[in-house]
Amino acid sequence: MSDPATPTVRLKKGREKSVARRHPWIFSGAVSRIEGEPGPGDVVRVMSGDGAFLAWGYFNRESQLQVRVLDRDPSSVIDDGWWRRRLDLAIQRRAGLPGLEATNMCRLVHAEADGLPGLIVDRYGDFLVVQSLTAGIERVKPLLGELLGELCKPRGIYERSDSDGRRMEGLSPAAGPVAGETPPKTIKAHEGGVKFVVDVESGHKTGFYLDQRDNRRAVARYATGRSVLDLFSYSGGFGLYALAAGARSATMVDSSAGALALARQNAELNGLATGDIEFVEGNAFDLVRSYRDAAKHYDLIIVDPPRFAQTRAQASKAERAYKDINLVAMKLLSPGGILATFSCSGAVGAENFSRVIAWSSLDAGRDLQIIERLSQGCDHPVNPLFPESQYLTGLICRVS
Repeated sequence: MSDPATPTVRLKKGREKSVARRHPWIFSGAVSRIEGEPGPGDVVRVMSGDGAFLAWGYFNRESQLQVRVLDRDPSSVIDDGWWRRRLDLAIQRRAGLPGLEATNMCRLVHAEADGLPGLIVDRYGDFLVVQSLTAGIERVKPLLGELLGELCKPRGIYERSDSDGRRMEGLSPAAGPVAGETPPKTIKAHEGGVKFVVDVESGHKTGFYLDQRDNRRAVARYATGRSVLDLFSYSGGFGLYALAAGARSATMVDSSAGALALARQNAELNGLATGDIEFVEGNAFDLVRSYRDAAKHYDLIIVDPPRFAQTRAQASKAERAYKDINLVAMKLLSPGGILATFSCSGAVGAENFSRVIAWSSLDAGRDLQIIERLSQGCDHPVNPLFPESQYLTGLICRVS
């Protein structure tokens, strides 16, 4: 509760600028002193070095990111009603968004971009999957489960709080049923006429890459009559869209046998001839080199790797990895072929990623034209005052 007894975090003089510019993160280096004894996840009052009120947020001494801003109105009270209103607003904002009428899976809460830092809520059919990524969300997790049940009326709510970020918050992984029915091993879902089975218990992220919905459709427009190589394919999203759009063949590469089993299941679910699909288990970096040495060529290559950089300190290493995989991919393309390449490493950024792809084409000895720039779907909104909320960037390129 944000009452007069609420602990106070006072910032060093001159360190209030980012908060005044509505950025939701306050790092430990900006904090001058802490008045009171806030525990992990407790609500605190944030004051400037000159004693002016700045915001309400929740606190975690265990994290370098000590305060995450919740509200900037000094009269606000961070109580059960506040959480209900903020959740309801996020959910209502998805109503009527283009493309969501053609799917039964989407993101309902996108953390800081929805004013709910540390909380992810995804819908898969009649089930919700939640991620609690911070101590502040962990503290109100039982309440959020109740509120989501009231607002969304799902058959069940399942938790997938098993991301690496929880360790930086001093939290252990947590997964399992939260309320209602436990979801089946796989949930049947659909998107743009393509059917998928989603493993919410052990699949990547909360079970599926919801943020690539629009990009799967965009890439599929280039697939008709082409041979396709889908690197880091997971459960086959890009490759299946391409085949449904008339691709001649598809090779799906992933390091996980379980992911490829899902891809095969999804191909069968869509009535696609698995004889036109090759499922290859292995390291994509090694396989593209072996394909190059074997003089293989493809007309459309999708490069959609997992996040290579968790922090800015890892950005340079990530850029080298992006350059490596894309350089070899370009050499595998037939003349005039299409490369659809992605980065979900927010620490790299769209401008740097474009530069890396340019360097890749130079070293590959290929001419390259960027014909489309892509980002995350509309249910993963971007707050322009919080650039970290734009983490996914993609390029569709013609390579000759």
